[in-house]
Amino acid sequence: MKQTTIGGNKRKLMNGLAVALLVVIFIAYMFPFLMVVINSLKQKRDIIKSPFSWLFTIKGLSFDNFVKAFTQMDFLNAFKNSLFVTVSATVLVTLLAAMLAYYIVRNKNKLSDLTFALMVASMIIPFQAIMIPLVSIYGSSLHVLNHRLTLIFMHTGFSMAMSVFMFHGFIKGNIPIALEEASCIDGCTHTQTFFLIVFPLLKPIISTMVILNSMAFWNDFLLPSLVLSDKALLTLPLSTYSFYGTYSADYGTIMAGLLLCVIPILILYVILQKQIIGGVVAGAVK
Repeated sequence: MKQTTIGGNKRKLMNGLAVALLVVIFIAYMFPFLMVVINSLKQKRDIIKSPFSWLFTIKGLSFDNFVKAFTQMDFLNAFKNSLFVTVSATVLVTLLAAMLAYYIVRNKNKLSDLTFALMVASMIIPFQAIMIPLVSIYGSSLHVLNHRLTLIFMHTGFSMAMSVFMFHGFIKGNIPIALEEASCIDGCTHTQTFFLIVFPLLKPIISTMVILNSMAFWNDFLLPSLVLSDKALLTLPLSTYSFYGTYSADYGTIMAGLLLCVIPILILYVILQKQIIGGVVAGAVK
């Protein structure tokens, strides 16, 4: 009995230390975001003078930064552009990646194996290595830059490899082929089998890929900065660049603008967080 008590106390101590460590990590991780929230409510002079001070230690708390950011970045137009690009690219990636992964899993031949191998291998190529040739080809040769459809096309292409990899693992490990055989017996075509039987069963991994791809498309700055230059086509991350001057920057407005950009995708993440965790685990098992 004594040994059990000692072991129990030791386990409680280890659990307490683990919780304390997690709390410290959480605070360290959230500290930058907390500073953005706090400084978005300060005036510029307070941010420069004491950026790490808390709200109750200063004077001049105001929401004027949000009003100024909303107007200066043309928030509604930038939001419309970001929403159009993000939704279109996410829908295309989800649908095309699911169809390709299903074909690869269910058709074992050299072509499907080679396609999957090339897509997995392409995941190690950094975007920075190809961005200059990409812009040169599309800009100088094809003249299709400065169009939202071009940005959607590029987002879709660059996200296909990871999406196919995730869908491939989920379909292989969680979708029984007996359901498809039964649907074929009932007279369904391959297309009907996929959209009526298989696709609805992909809900966990679809939720995961929707949020991951949406976050990537919504927050991306580099690719849109290479493709878009017309002010009317700028996405939210690009529109925040208007707050930076040649010799100075309005830090309070920048913080407020960043929060306005983050809030929509943060809401989506909170809504789908359970499906995200389940889809990542299920898709990575195989």
